[in-house]
Amino acid sequence: MLDLRIYRAAFVPAVLALVVAAFSLQTRPRPITTALPPDAFDAPRAMQLLDDLAERFPDRRPGSEGDMALAGAVRRTFAATDFAVTTSDAPGETIDGERTLRTVVAQRQGRVSRAIVLLAHRDAASSPARAELSGTATLMEIARLLSGRTTRRSIVLVSTSGGSGGAAGAAHWADTVSGPVDAVLVLGDMAGTRQRRPQVVPWSNALGVAPQRLQRTVEQALRAESGPPGSTQALMQALRLAFPLTVSEQGPILEAGLPAVLVSASGELGPGPNDPVGVGRLEAMGRTVLRTLTALDEGPDVRPSGPQAVVLVRNQMLPEWAVRALVAALLLPPLVAGIDGLARVRRRRERILPWIGWTAALGSPLLAAGLVVLLLGLLGAVNAPAAPAPPGAIPVAAGALVGAVAAVALGFLAVWPLLRALAPASGDGGAGVAVALLAQALAWVVWAVNPYAALFLVPAVHLWLLAAAPEVRLRPGGRVLAVLAALVPFALAALAYGVALDADPLQLGWMGVLAVAGGHVSIPSLVLWSAIAGCGVAALVVAAHTAPSRPAGPALGQVRSRGPLTYAGPGSLGGTESARRR
Repeated sequence: MLDLRIYRAAFVPAVLALVVAAFSLQTRPRPITTALPPDAFDAPRAMQLLDDLAERFPDRRPGSEGDMALAGAVRRTFAATDFAVTTSDAPGETIDGERTLRTVVAQRQGRVSRAIVLLAHRDAASSPARAELSGTATLMEIARLLSGRTTRRSIVLVSTSGGSGGAAGAAHWADTVSGPVDAVLVLGDMAGTRQRRPQVVPWSNALGVAPQRLQRTVEQALRAESGPPGSTQALMQALRLAFPLTVSEQGPILEAGLPAVLVSASGELGPGPNDPVGVGRLEAMGRTVLRTLTALDEGPDVRPSGPQAVVLVRNQMLPEWAVRALVAALLLPPLVAGIDGLARVRRRRERILPWIGWTAALGSPLLAAGLVVLLLGLLGAVNAPAAPAPPGAIPVAAGALVGAVAAVALGFLAVWPLLRALAPASGDGGAGVAVALLAQALAWVVWAVNPYAALFLVPAVHLWLLAAAPEVRLRPGGRVLAVLAALVPFALAALAYGVALDADPLQLGWMGVLAVAGGHVSIPSLVLWSAIAGCGVAALVVAAHTAPSRPAGPALGQVRSRGPLTYAGPGSLGGTESARRR
């Protein structure tokens, strides 16, 4: 089935692709800076406003009376300036189910039509949540500062709801915005004294991150006002691009194609409801926002204007095309070896198509569970926003988890007779080739959509091919371990997300259920990854039934000839030295 010489030779392009990737590293663009100090931001005044808002509006669940009343207060503050104010209501999925959410937008035209947007949400899942309200207080203070000030670009101030989970208000605004937008600064925790880095969050709910120039501009302003903003390791960046997920509001805005970053003292997760606030922190963060706004207004356009799928390696950018080429080269050896194995088993007239159907059927239990969860979301049995919510924002529904687990169990019970009836016999190479080829075909589909996700499948397509090949000298137990080893990258990815989002395994699993129920995981993605899971189960079964083949050799007692059968001269029996005198 497997010619190891062809398999090894196919690694040559991977070496070339690695060299090309090393030479493709690019320097990050310079940040846009300003020489004007942001002294105008009045932190004591903003803190007094924060205290007043927290006392007047302690209950701010999304769409509640308190949230609507606070929206009115924000509107009155905007209307007292020279901004043009508009208000719109739209339904949105929140942590409390579907609610009517109000968005308040204040806009003032600049000398050019390109806009800089400041956005903050008003709502909170708990009370008093003063640190979470500090973004709104900062937004209102900046509206006062900019009143009567001439700017080159248009300035847009947006107050949304739904930011406590699902970011429905921010997503609705991003879908309805008109005109070119240079940058969106999402104001998170502006006053919390408990810090969590990185404080500039560029992650999206789709493939890509915020433009590097925008990131560097905000990071430079934050470094000048309060110190280093923190950074993310290259492997974690690749994970964020492979499986895009974020719980803060810049995620759906970037998904809509707008350049956006979150600026927050407490990072992506935001502050707790009882986290303390400080006027010193509010001053530093407010000055950071004002410095960034001034730099963006005076500087050149942020290019590119949309998300970028790049990874930073030692502060240099590794472009997406280099990653795509490298992953393709790593997927090439099992593909070449698999095609050669297909030709071999076809010459032996072994079956292929039945095994491909058998492999695909083994992924049906996971697909059934996903469809059950999606149906529960459509019926309203699971309260799931369209975008991921922070861990703990939506209580775990035991019924939905039980339903998903039951769907997996029933699915396996349904395919168990098929699994038993069609279990491959030892030496049946058709099953191993079918599993390997289907897994490789699915990996190439993933590569076409997202090369970073395909990178996580590289160990699987290699190990599953080797585990199913009788030519590899491994016992069945070793083959099973090789199949399971392919799951290590996915386990590490789950662990990394759990640490980044401060979620335990139950909360992480519940976030996955909500992502499926809310439509964050699309049906094509669900079908694709269910089929890949079926390949893993099939590879496990094939590996358990595959024994290493014995190399062909001479029978016991048979003399090995060292020359042609008709040759009987010196050396034919071996060990005979030339009798010629030297």
